[in-house]
Amino acid sequence: MRSLLFVPGDSARKFARAREGAADALILDLEDSVAAEAKEAARRETAGMLQAPRGTQQLFVRVNAFDTGLAASDLAAVMPHAPDGIALPKCDGPDQVRRLGHMLDAFEAAHGLEAGRTQILAIVTETAGSLFGLGAYRGCSPRLWGMMWGAEDLAASFGATANREGGALLSPYRLARDLCLAGAAAAGVVAVDTVATAIDDLDAVAQEARAARRDGFLAKGIIHPKHAEVVNAAFRPSEDEIAWARRIAEAFGSRTDLGVMKIDGQMIDKPHLRAAERILASLGTG
Repeated sequence: MRSLLFVPGDSARKFARAREGAADALILDLEDSVAAEAKEAARRETAGMLQAPRGTQQLFVRVNAFDTGLAASDLAAVMPHAPDGIALPKCDGPDQVRRLGHMLDAFEAAHGLEAGRTQILAIVTETAGSLFGLGAYRGCSPRLWGMMWGAEDLAASFGATANREGGALLSPYRLARDLCLAGAAAAGVVAVDTVATAIDDLDAVAQEARAARRDGFLAKGIIHPKHAEVVNAAFRPSEDEIAWARRIAEAFGSRTDLGVMKIDGQMIDKPHLRAAERILASLGTG
C-alpha cells in the first residue's frame, strides 16, 4: 500500500468516488471528518460501505480516540463487517495499541472472524506527549502494520498558530516526522507520511511524496482522490533503481557467506542488499 485515502464515514457519495480511484487503501473516517451529532449515523453508513462488494482496495476504519469514550461503539458498529484494519488516532504510546489489539481479539472471536486478521495503523504524533514514546512500539502487537505521523492535531496540542511556513514544515513538525520514521523502522512496521493539505497543488503533493519515499516512508496518507496517482507514481521505483536492485540481488544470489563486494566501482554490503530487496519487493504493489 502506497496511498491511503481518508473518506468521510458519513458520505456514501465520496466513498463511491474513492472506490473508482487509484488509492491503494481507503480509510473510512469516523473521527475528525464527522460532526459529533452525526457519529451514530456515520457508524451505520460506514457499516454499509464495508458490506459493499470488495475490490482490490484495503478498507480501514479510523475510529475515535480512546479518550473520547467513542472507540468501543465505533468498533462494535464496524467489526461485524470485517474491515481490513483500524486506524487509531491520537495514539499516545504502545499501551494503546495493545489495548486496541485486545479489543480486536474479542470482536473477531465474537463475529467468527479469523484471529489476528485486522491490522492496526497507529497515528502516533497527534499529541505532545506521544512524541516521547515513539521508540517503544516494537513488539507491542503483531497487528501493528504501520505508524503514521500527523501535524494538524499536533499543532493544536502545542498551542501553535501554524505548522508550516512558505509550504515548509516548521521545526517541531519536522521532529515529529523524523521520530515517526525512526520509530516505525525500529518497530519493523510501515512508516506512513502525513497528508498533503494543498488539495489543488499536485506538484506540492508529488514533492512531498518523493521526499517521503527518499527518506524511508513506504506510504502516504491523502485527502483527495486526485492525489492517489501522484503519490503512487512517487513511490514507484525508477527503472534505474530497479536495474540497480536486480544487479545487487543477482550478485549476492544465495551466497550467505558474502559480506561485501565491488559493483560498478562501489563497495556494496548487506545494507545495500536489504535496500535492493526492498525495492524489488515493492514491485508487487500497483
